[in-house]
Amino acid sequence: MIPLRIDDPADPRIAGFVSIKERDLTGRHGRFIAEGTVVLRMLAAAHRARRGIEAEAILLLENRIAGLGDILAEFPADIPIYVANAAVFDAIAGFNMHRGVLALGRRQLAPGLDALVADLAPRSLVLAACGISNHDNMGSMFRNAAAFGADAILMDETSCDPMYRKAIRVSVGSVLSIPFVREGPVSALIGRLQAQGFAIWGLSPRGKTDLHDIPPSPRTVLLVGTEGEGLPESVMASIRTARIRQRPGLDSLNVATATGIALHQVAMINGLI
Repeated sequence: MIPLRIDDPADPRIAGFVSIKERDLTGRHGRFIAEGTVVLRMLAAAHRARRGIEAEAILLLENRIAGLGDILAEFPADIPIYVANAAVFDAIAGFNMHRGVLALGRRQLAPGLDALVADLAPRSLVLAACGISNHDNMGSMFRNAAAFGADAILMDETSCDPMYRKAIRVSVGSVLSIPFVREGPVSALIGRLQAQGFAIWGLSPRGKTDLHDIPPSPRTVLLVGTEGEGLPESVMASIRTARIRQRPGLDSLNVATATGIALHQVAMINGLI
């Protein structure tokens, strides 16, 4: 693939990369921005896997090309690669992009909640989320899920979009590799999982069972709630609940930290790691 040089920030060929932060806020209508070398490699793997994630174009700072040859070779030859100097690159992005590695991708129509849950294996670990609004936490949760072998992440409609650029970056590309769905109220999510025989455990400082006492189960769901308030009482009353032991004096752990600890423990209990 021969890189195509961009000298004008208004070049229509790179319109999808223009004013990244503003476009993050207004929405990309199924498209997303992958940022950084590791995420670019994850995008290449997702594109090859043909699971609904596709790369459309790549934009690089001119001094980054030499070190990315092996990753670029993983993309199909028809994916255009654009290069620009620092001034043009920053003008396109709308701010200083010291990483100098961007890709524009598209998530095709993804399966809904019913289809995704029905497709899960008889032995599965699932992370579920209710009302997660912070993109850094969302990205960290995906990274934790990838590290500890979660098979899917299910989110209610009030959770933020994991395809947001910052969430993808913080997840180091795990958002591109883990099946997920974001739809409907948390009650519908819980009902669908219960119907499929999942043991659902809500994670909360108010939980009734110590995390390490969760019994093994071939199908386990860890459900976490919004930052600060946690899971609603109505949800807590409908499922079993677990807590992470901690010293007194602190209200709770950050939801991303708590998710990492809990996924590790449950994966160990079920012999997944």
